[in-house]
Amino acid sequence: MFKRIIVLVMDSVGIGHDPNAKKFGDDGANTLGHIEEVAGPIYCPMLRSLGLESIADMTKTNHKSMARIYGKMQEVSVGKDTTSGHWEMMGHPVDTPFPTFYNGFPSELMEAFERETGVGYLGNEVASGTEIIERLGKEHMATKKPIVYTSADSVFQIAAHEDIIPLDELYDICHIVREKVCIGPYAVGRVIARPFIGNLGSFERTSHRHDYSRMPEHTMNQELLQRAGYQTIAVGKIGDIYAHVGWSASYPTESNAHGMAMVSYLLDHEFTNGLMMVNLVEFDSLYGHRRNVTGYKRAIEEFDCQLRGILPLLDESDLLLITADHGNDPTWTGTDHTRERVPLLGYSKQFTKSINVGVRSTFADLGQTILDNFNCSSPYGKSFLHELIRE
Repeated sequence: MFKRIIVLVMDSVGIGHDPNAKKFGDDGANTLGHIEEVAGPIYCPMLRSLGLESIADMTKTNHKSMARIYGKMQEVSVGKDTTSGHWEMMGHPVDTPFPTFYNGFPSELMEAFERETGVGYLGNEVASGTEIIERLGKEHMATKKPIVYTSADSVFQIAAHEDIIPLDELYDICHIVREKVCIGPYAVGRVIARPFIGNLGSFERTSHRHDYSRMPEHTMNQELLQRAGYQTIAVGKIGDIYAHVGWSASYPTESNAHGMAMVSYLLDHEFTNGLMMVNLVEFDSLYGHRRNVTGYKRAIEEFDCQLRGILPLLDESDLLLITADHGNDPTWTGTDHTRERVPLLGYSKQFTKSINVGVRSTFADLGQTILDNFNCSSPYGKSFLHELIRE
């Protein structure tokens, strides 16, 4: 049994299309495999030692394996987005698709936006965030109207220059949209504030992004742990993804490196028992969606280096789990996520050998294992804790 469990979610680091990928137009997608095909072998000795190359289509190396657990997970939820992936991990598979809008939002929704927020808008289309900011940024600066757009995900995104619409005002607009506009049949998975800075031709999105998640319909695992008296700590955008339900503390971060630094700090200071869950978003936001293969490879290598500094901070009663929430193959068509299996890697100083936990039929197996460790249970998922403690 473990006193502390740390879950690192490498946002979008998929390891190959899953059995349902064809339904999503993603048959053949392979985030890690295609990165290596295009940019060459990824230098990630820690991840390889933990079993990544055993479960992914990666170049095989002469690394020294450590005692670890490794396997794969596939999703049962009907989406391939951040919300459905994370919710399923914590015992809330999504069986009804979140609404998506492939031709922009309907007129009645945008009329509600103007009525409830008291502001106009630009855009209202499916677009890349960086592209639409460059294209409509000049008009935004002149009119002070926020830029509204969506994507293949279930999102309502609102972009604004921080000098034109201050952060607090942008956040207020997003909060109103979450509570009064994107409701009923328009209840998207997330309303997202997308602030940016800079001048025409050199606009740059900032780390002040804020996500306003749809409220979960069912009790999730972190709530059960919190009720049982355990710490539930959210790092990065974890708090936002779960609508801040069930988390005893939340620490937003500005980058993957900041997230890993926060993990180090919390392990040494405030985190004493329970669950810490961390989302590392830059794999997805900076490299997957922008189809930046070399940047994605470099981000994995940087994470691997940071991971090397985390392992010595773990003691005998800790369990580290590393996974992802979906894929985002940077070589794939379009700029959307890809439906893929995700890695399941684990490390503890208790382990004396390697354990292959196979292909898990749902992300919820991870959450059920966490609950099992703390003598709690959920209706979803099958625990693999017994495989860990009997070794």
